[in-house]
Amino acid sequence: MMRLPFLETRFLNRQYVLRGRSSGASIYTLSKSFQIVQATQELDSREENVVDTLYNGLLSSNRACLAQSITLTESTHPRKRLQARSLLKKALQHCKQCQEKDNSYSFRIGLSGPPGAGKSTFLENMGKFLTTRGEKIAVLAVDPSSTTNGGSLMGDKTRMQELSRDMNAFIRPSPTSGHLGGVTRSTNEAIIMCETAGYKTVFIETVGVGQSEYAVADMVDMFVVLIPPAGGDELQGLKRGIMEHSHLVVVNKADGDLMEAAMRMQYEYTSSLKFMRPISPNWRPKVMKVSSLTKEGLPELWSVMQEFHETMLRTGELVETRRKQQRVWMWNYITQHIMQVFREDPRIKDNICRMESNVEQGYMTAGEAAEILLHHFVPNSML
Repeated sequence: MMRLPFLETRFLNRQYVLRGRSSGASIYTLSKSFQIVQATQELDSREENVVDTLYNGLLSSNRACLAQSITLTESTHPRKRLQARSLLKKALQHCKQCQEKDNSYSFRIGLSGPPGAGKSTFLENMGKFLTTRGEKIAVLAVDPSSTTNGGSLMGDKTRMQELSRDMNAFIRPSPTSGHLGGVTRSTNEAIIMCETAGYKTVFIETVGVGQSEYAVADMVDMFVVLIPPAGGDELQGLKRGIMEHSHLVVVNKADGDLMEAAMRMQYEYTSSLKFMRPISPNWRPKVMKVSSLTKEGLPELWSVMQEFHETMLRTGELVETRRKQQRVWMWNYITQHIMQVFREDPRIKDNICRMESNVEQGYMTAGEAAEILLHHFVPNSML
């Protein structure tokens, strides 16, 4: 039996089985069944055929295979996750080869903003503008969803009906299931799948509330904030929150009676940017106005976006940013997996409801309850 130097056999007060070969460096991972299994465990012939079929489908830009591939990455079943890792490895190698061959990098664009800013309408019109130019785009639209059952309240396909029928576009609604910022773990993997399928421009739309802006900023090249031509305390807060992470601010609905308000908003945000440190040393954030209704301003907006992408590539900042994001993703995966293991531990399940009730009724503090649960989960010597 092999022994990992960094893992105690009494981890979680349980005896774990270590399975693996006696030679060679092996990587291990904590499975859902609380056993240490070899991450390089081989797929059977049927599973290999599934992975090969999906991978070949991605290379041929088959939208059905792309949808199935993303579904596979969203699965929590151990065998499905094993297939997903194999498929992701192939996809990453393909993307790396394309980048090394002709320095061809996709363009990942994050879109956020307050409710009512018109994000879905903007995405549909911008998407149609790009597809008519021969571009292939993907939209990963994160839906509001219940923390109880994880179900989506509204799918973006119902709000982007025209774009969803476009053969050069791929729209994937994704429930948040209560995750921070509405960005699930599989969103990162879905981006890779879309790029492998030939979608070189990928939009990630967030719910635009809470800490979603910070979550999406760690997975995109350009962070765009869409705002309506109105004032109020909510938008004043955006100046300090979102603005610090944005590369581009877009005032939407700049048409008709709202044109004057849009121009005033553009001026105010332009003035605010002068007092903020740019997120990139090679790019000064801009403020533009567009109309999703009349489509005015979309060509100019896309021109600025392309300018940003070319600048980041030329200076090498895009490559460096993605390397840093890979590290962030790794730690996000670790955090999410530890939380999953914590919640599924039988001793935690037996005590968590009682602890929650004690905290709600004021019998103990939240910190005290957390320490008790952690003592159930981890031996005292490890705290």
